Amino acid sequence: MAVLEQLTSQQAIELEDKYGAHNYHPLPVVLSRGEGVYVWDAEGKRYFDFLSAYSAVNQGHCHPKIVNAMIAQAKTLTLTSRAFYNDMLGKYEKYATELFGFDKLLPMNTGAEAVETALKLARKWAYEVKGINENEAEIIVCENNFHGRTTTIISFSNDPIARKNFGPYTKGFIKIEYDNLKALEDALKSNSKIAAFLVEPIQGEAGVYVPSEDYLIKAKALCKQHNVLFIADEVQTGIARTGRLLATCGNCNCENKNCSGTPDVKPDVLILGKALSGGAYPVSAVLANNNIMNVIKPGNHGSTFGGNPIAAAVAMAALEVIQEEHLAENADVLGNIFRDELNKYIKNSNVVTLVRGKGLLNAIAINDNESSNKAWDICLALRDNGLLAKPTHGNIIRFAPPLVMTKEQILECIAIITKTLNEFEN
Repeated sequence: MAVLEQLTSQQAIELEDKYGAHNYHPLPVVLSRGEGVYVWDAEGKRYFDFLSAYSAVNQGHCHPKIVNAMIAQAKTLTLTSRAFYNDMLGKYEKYATELFGFDKLLPMNTGAEAVETALKLARKWAYEVKGINENEAEIIVCENNFHGRTTTIISFSNDPIARKNFGPYTKGFIKIEYDNLKALEDALKSNSKIAAFLVEPIQGEAGVYVPSEDYLIKAKALCKQHNVLFIADEVQTGIARTGRLLATCGNCNCENKNCSGTPDVKPDVLILGKALSGGAYPVSAVLANNNIMNVIKPGNHGSTFGGNPIAAAVAMAALEVIQEEHLAENADVLGNIFRDELNKYIKNSNVVTLVRGKGLLNAIAINDNESSNKAWDICLALRDNGLLAKPTHGNIIRFAPPLVMTKEQILECIAIITKTLNEFEN
């Protein structure tokens, strides 16, 4: 079969089913092209993308500035490893650290890698700075978290599908209820060996659970009181998705100064990925100040591809697009419209019980249980009506379109969603 041979949707699905590992359950649609807020299937049908590759393409599909930066750098120098310097990495590190308000950046490739990096960093800091005995440090995490699927990360997941038959599990983690300050305070008071608290500002995979207004700022204060690192996993919530450059937005240079939402919280360690590259290339990063990051010495951690010239060029272009096109502000405005309009529909709905979210990271809860197929069937109907979304946790549908969407487009999409939901009303 020639590489460039055009396949039908059915042929593409059959190839994946036969030759690929069955570690995903995709919605049955085969995408072959994307531009802005739209994607097209193999037969040429156009859809609104309301998942954005799990918030990786916040800047829209195939943004020309990002693609051009990738092409230009690919023609010049692609990879050196970190055995040598390259002339792009330092520029990227300077740009990103100044934008987000940190001293240093450690470059990686994927979100899970960045989470693993943050965990290692927190443990080394705990032993060399805080003074915890080696191999005794513990890290607090939240129930229903999603930080990736590496062996260490699934060790503190409570998702049975991600965990079952992958043990033995890594020790050193304490799970508490999300959005429960007393649980965090009790864990910190009762254990002097806590190195860090790892938290998602909004739990995306769990169903777009937005914590109480003061949760993050008070959690950070508790961590500071007990000399514990506050680690924010903003792989999904960062890069303007929630209406601000970061969901925590602590000391970052966000252009949306009038945004609503979570009070400013400055993490001790910030984890970024996904839209850090606009979805064009695997790029992730961990940012921290010198008093934390300087515990990492040559040989302690690394990646052959982490910090490569293409990644650096692409990430800078992706971040520039966010700033130049005011995408955080756009996400804030359109997100409020989306929730307001869906709430109007919900008042008279027997199918949807609520809508929740911030910016353009939102979800609706279907009036059914997690084992039901109704949310999946609704997503199939949305597909047929020209909009792509996918359930999470059975009865929750996540909506996260590219942030380049216009007001006219969001209203058109709301009409598609409400029309589709109406087909399922009793």
